[in-house]
Amino acid sequence: MNLRGLIVLLGALAACGVTSALGAWQLARAAEKRALEMQQEHQRALPPLVAAELPRDAPALAEQMQRAARLDGRWRAEDTVWLDNRSMTGRVGFYAVTPLVLADGRAVLVQRGWWPRDAAVRTHIGASAPPAGRVEVYGRIAAATSHQFALGPEPATPGPIRQNLDLAAFAREIRLPLLPFVVLQEDDPEAAGKAADGLLRQWPPPPVDVYKHYGYAFQWFALSTLVLGLYVWFRILRPRFAVGSHDVERA
Repeated sequence: MNLRGLIVLLGALAACGVTSALGAWQLARAAEKRALEMQQEHQRALPPLVAAELPRDAPALAEQMQRAARLDGRWRAEDTVWLDNRSMTGRVGFYAVTPLVLADGRAVLVQRGWWPRDAAVRTHIGASAPPAGRVEVYGRIAAATSHQFALGPEPATPGPIRQNLDLAAFAREIRLPLLPFVVLQEDDPEAAGKAADGLLRQWPPPPVDVYKHYGYAFQWFALSTLVLGLYVWFRILRPRFAVGSHDVERA
């Protein structure tokens, strides 16, 4: 094998090695996402947490993600925020977010549900305020409120309608210490019926995207196979066919 052939061989081996490694990495990512999906399914099957069992730091929060919680408290209705451009059942509207002050004085931000946008007046929200007095809220623990791509920065003095909400900044704004997570409110399976506030709570499941990684892995392995196949064809098979055809012509 001459120097040119050796360089081509090493290049083909390097390309196959890199693309195969990338394919294996995508399979490993898929396995991680699948394990996360199974963990979330396990969490959703556990009994609901009560206020005393709520996570207080990041490691505890990671273990309790998607865990159900049943909490007693009082709404801070005056601090309700409406997150704009949120979709549900194919329509655009708002997510209602309200702090819930627990009996022990702590507070947690609750994403209470979805309300449709008024077609005539974009900023008009006809939903009723959350009830006064002690309430029981059922939901699931999430890391943060729904987040959308921001079309621009929030105004210096933001109103009740906003694009997104930063948990720490909002806690400073309303001067209320908030736990480092939110609760996605759901209709309580033990209640006689749905809540009477008119909000929809058909939350999408947390994205896992396992099959995306399988697709990427297939592409990388296919590219590796293509490189190997082209090398075999142009450096091994084609020269042999050419030699064979010349021998036939001379005969």
